Amino acid sequence: MIWILLLISIGIVSGYYFWPDAKLPKHARIDKIVVYKSVRKMQVFEHAKFLKTYKIALGKNPVGHKQQEGDNKTPEGFYVIESRNANSQFHKNLGISYPNASDKKYAISIGKPAGGDIKIHGLRNGKGRRGKFHRWKNWTAGCIAVTNPEMDELFDRVTDNCQIEIRA
Repeated sequence: MIWILLLISIGIVSGYYFWPDAKLPKHARIDKIVVYKSVRKMQVFEHAKFLKTYKIALGKNPVGHKQQEGDNKTPEGFYVIESRNANSQFHKNLGISYPNASDKKYAISIGKPAGGDIKIHGLRNGKGRRGKFHRWKNWTAGCIAVTNPEMDELFDRVTDNCQIEIRA
């Protein structure tokens, strides 16, 4: 009986790992991203038309808005994708324009650095085999993480100065 339960468990886990994700439409260009931290999902849009939902991992301390450097929180607010890097320590990244003016103002008011270097990125180089399992817990220093194949898709489709809204 234990062997049957073990085989069923292995089948479920394997199905989760190997089940293919939906792909973006062939010629879609992403001009808006909305992140929902509370449910760890990210949706992408082209001209206000919904395209796809991604399951994500966030900063290790995900509740609340990023207050200062080193707090492991993912910021909340309105930003843009301001850079892209195909050769980072993670499998590609899209740079988010954090901190914005209000983030900087708040950091000054508490006498702390706001931090920065917030990205949408894939998995750490050499750790790509973790695939979808990386989403089982929040593990970043404040960034938004997706699988490497998802990062390839986003990297090629996100437009310059794409709007990104990060919600609680």
